[in-house]
Amino acid sequence: MQFCVSLQTDKVHLGAEFASGAAVAEVARTAEAAGFDAVFVTEHPFPEQEWLDGGGHHALDPFVTLAVAAAATTRLRVLTNLCVVPYHNAYLLAKTAMTVDVLSGGRLILGCGAGYLAPEFAAVGASFADRNDRFDDALRAMRAAWSGEPVAVPASGAVHTMRPVPAQQPHPPLWIGGNSRRALRRAVTLGDGWMPFPNPASAAARRRTPELITVAQLAARLDEAREIEAATGRRLGDVMFSPVGVDTYGTPGWDAAAFAQVVADLAGVGVTMLSVHFPARSRAEYCDLVTGFGAEVLAPAGGGTRP
Repeated sequence: MQFCVSLQTDKVHLGAEFASGAAVAEVARTAEAAGFDAVFVTEHPFPEQEWLDGGGHHALDPFVTLAVAAAATTRLRVLTNLCVVPYHNAYLLAKTAMTVDVLSGGRLILGCGAGYLAPEFAAVGASFADRNDRFDDALRAMRAAWSGEPVAVPASGAVHTMRPVPAQQPHPPLWIGGNSRRALRRAVTLGDGWMPFPNPASAAARRRTPELITVAQLAARLDEAREIEAATGRRLGDVMFSPVGVDTYGTPGWDAAAFAQVVADLAGVGVTMLSVHFPARSRAEYCDLVTGFGAEVLAPAGGGTRP
C-alpha cells in the first residue's frame, strides 16, 4: 500500500502557515522523510462564495504548488487531487502537466475530475452541461499531444507538435476522480487509475456523484470495473481511496490496530494508495503528525523505500 498526504494549501485562512513557498517545501520534505509516497493539492481557481460559506475552500494553483514541492524533494511524487480538466484548454493543460513532469524528473500523477460547481465553471468561462464529453475529449487530446508527434487540430486547421515529451512515458499517470459509473468507465478506458472518495448519501446530490462510504460498496464498484475491463480489454490500474470507519491519526480515538485492519481490507479489494488526513492548526503541529504517522505506520511497513 502507498500513502499520500495533503500539503494543506487549502487552509489559506492561516496565511503563510501553509500557503507559502516555505510551508510547501517544509511539508513536502517532512512527508518525504516520513516515508509518504506522494503529496497532493486540490484545485479551485475562483469558487463561489455560497459554496465557501457552506464549508468549501480556496486553493493555490495546483501545478505551481506541486512544482515547489517537487523542487524541495527528490523521491516524493506530486499529485493533483484533483485537477478539474473541463476548466482548461486541453493543450494548455497538457503543456503545464508535461512541464511539471519534466522538471520533477517524472514524479507527477495527474488526478483528474469532471467538476461539479456550476458557478465556478461560469466564472472561468467554461461550459458546464457538456463537461463530461469535453473531459473525455481532453484526455484523448492530451495523450496525443504528449506523444511528441504531429497532431491535427481541427480548431486551428493545422498540424501541431508539443515538445519536450513527458519524463514518464508514454505520459504521466492519469487517475480519474469520481464515484459514478461514467467516472469508473472513464478510468478504465481513458485513464491509468481511479480516485473514488468517501461520500455520504447526504452529499451525493451536491457533489453530483454517488454515495460511497464503506469497503463493501467500494468492492462492489470494483467488481463493476472488472466487467468493464473484460468488455474493453483495458486494465484499471491504481486505485486511491481514504480510510473509512476509523478515527484519524492524531485524534483521541486513534486505534492503530483498527487502522491496520482497514488498510488490509482496502488492499484486499484492490486499493493501491491511501489518502490520509491529519487535524492540525499550525504547520509545526501538522509536520509533527506527519512524522509521527511515518514512524508508527509507514516505517514498520517499509515506507520510504520507493526509488
